[in-house]
Amino acid sequence: MKRTLFITGTDTGAGKTVLTALLAAHLRAQKIRVAALKPVCSGGRDDARNIFAALGGTLTLAEINPWHFRAAITPLLAARREKQSISRAEVLAHIRATQKKFDVTLVEGAGGLLSPLGENFDSHDLILALRATPVIVAQNKLGVVNHLLLTLAALPADFRAAAKVVLMSPAKPDAATATNAGLLAEFFPAKEIFTLPWLGQKFSTVAALKNPPVRRTLSKLTG
Repeated sequence: MKRTLFITGTDTGAGKTVLTALLAAHLRAQKIRVAALKPVCSGGRDDARNIFAALGGTLTLAEINPWHFRAAITPLLAARREKQSISRAEVLAHIRATQKKFDVTLVEGAGGLLSPLGENFDSHDLILALRATPVIVAQNKLGVVNHLLLTLAALPADFRAAAKVVLMSPAKPDAATATNAGLLAEFFPAKEIFTLPWLGQKFSTVAALKNPPVRRTLSKLTG
């Protein structure tokens, strides 16, 4: 059965691309036909290039990231600066055309769940239209439980029930890092909360996938 996972986050810089690249490389290693897309981005294409590398040439950079803009601001405003616009219908058509060719499709948003991607749509709208499983990525630090609960509350009940949360460990843990997962589990199913370790400043999917706990977490996420 074909599946679509939508990787969103509590904010920009949460670790969405790291997780998307890891999931893509992990699924490829399992001989699963996987696509990974970052349809819209702004402020450079490094995220899309990381996904391209993780896919090993399965998709071109243009297929992974058709809409990209220079300014490091929300894509809606970055597009307007370049006198362009992106429609929800265009983005959905591109994703759906890709879905037909693969067993699993990973779609990475830009910024947080409600950050505007184009004219009158955001990641929330795409998740609902695609009937995708939301995967919410967040930095495991002080304040994240509030950010996660707000993000989860923005989803309709059936999507919230299907959602998964991934806490990305920071380079330097703070006083809340060790307790966030336990506290969040008082409000959200513990079995859908996952934690990934700090993977280094120079992230490598190859090196990360040699880590057994990382592989186990990715298997549970995609199982």
